[in-house]
Amino acid sequence: MEGLKVALVLATAAGGLGRHVRSVADGLRARGAKVVVLGPASADALFGFTASGTAFAPVEIADRPHPLGDVRAVARLRRLTRDADVVHAHGLRAGGLAALARVRTVPGPLRLGTAGPPLVVTLHNASIAGGLTGAAYATLERVVARGAAEVLGVSPDLEERMRSLGARSVGLALVPAPAAPPSDDPEAPKRIRAELGAGDRPLILTVARLAEQKGLPTLLDAAAGWARLDAAPLVLIAGDGPLEAELRDRIAAERLPVRLLGRRSDVADLLAAADVAVLPSVWEGQPLIVQEILRAGRPLVATRVGGVPGMVGEAALLVPSGDAAALERAVGRVLDEPALAERLAAAAAERASRLPTDEDALDQLASVYARATRTTP
Repeated sequence: MEGLKVALVLATAAGGLGRHVRSVADGLRARGAKVVVLGPASADALFGFTASGTAFAPVEIADRPHPLGDVRAVARLRRLTRDADVVHAHGLRAGGLAALARVRTVPGPLRLGTAGPPLVVTLHNASIAGGLTGAAYATLERVVARGAAEVLGVSPDLEERMRSLGARSVGLALVPAPAAPPSDDPEAPKRIRAELGAGDRPLILTVARLAEQKGLPTLLDAAAGWARLDAAPLVLIAGDGPLEAELRDRIAAERLPVRLLGRRSDVADLLAAADVAVLPSVWEGQPLIVQEILRAGRPLVATRVGGVPGMVGEAALLVPSGDAAALERAVGRVLDEPALAERLAAAAAERASRLPTDEDALDQLASVYARATRTTP
């Protein structure tokens, strides 16, 4: 990739997507590419592109449709990507606007064509919105399918969606989690339990943004069932987000055995202390927390959605999204059956050994970029 000029585009992003783009930018630069990241100024503040030595130019791409702002973003993307060899947009909003930036007016009445560098789009999330927002996202999906030389999806359902819309080339994205060091504190479980006053109660851990996609109301429904047990487990939710007040009010009103821990930097220690990790999401692609759970060798109960089944294989009990009773039963099995918990933990450690690495992801992008630059008119 020596000398290849790559423009990476992202919209307002939460942690996982932004960290991935930062990792891609660093890796491409290490392989000799000339990289510029285009996105909201807040993304540079959150993920440190400029601080790491990557060129950054602000383009305000909101995470929701914003007609006037989107028109301005498209015009700015058109100017800033003019000299790139390839544009790689991350997320549907960024991908759709980057595709529109390639549209040019050509001679003749009401005729449009495309120009500019080839576009690669990685889709990191499925849209779960309805109404006008859902319709806008569906339009952007068609724009991406028609305008991108290559589309990478983080889950099989996203791949199939793009194929059904006529995308020229579709593949499965590799999104490795940063290699976080495991907990090296043998006293971590005792310390966490003492901090929480948990005593001998089983600990159930969820690490998630407190947002609609994460299925946390279903987790609270299951917790209401666990609360009826003689030795009720304690449910820990690490993360912050827009649903925090709503969740906190419900926990208090129903006196649920649930603690909201806020954003934590000691996830490895929390995993070491947990008896079982839970992912109750409505949809996921390749969630970084699942990769952390596998590397920690912890038993996992997760919803059968998106890219999760392909990630975990036999290393988790899978339940339908939104089914609190199934979630309650599956977690109960892990807590009540030590042999099952041990089997899941061993399978998690084995599965972790086969997770993609940063170098695997960069090798994939080198092939994708080469293909895109050869085939795009």
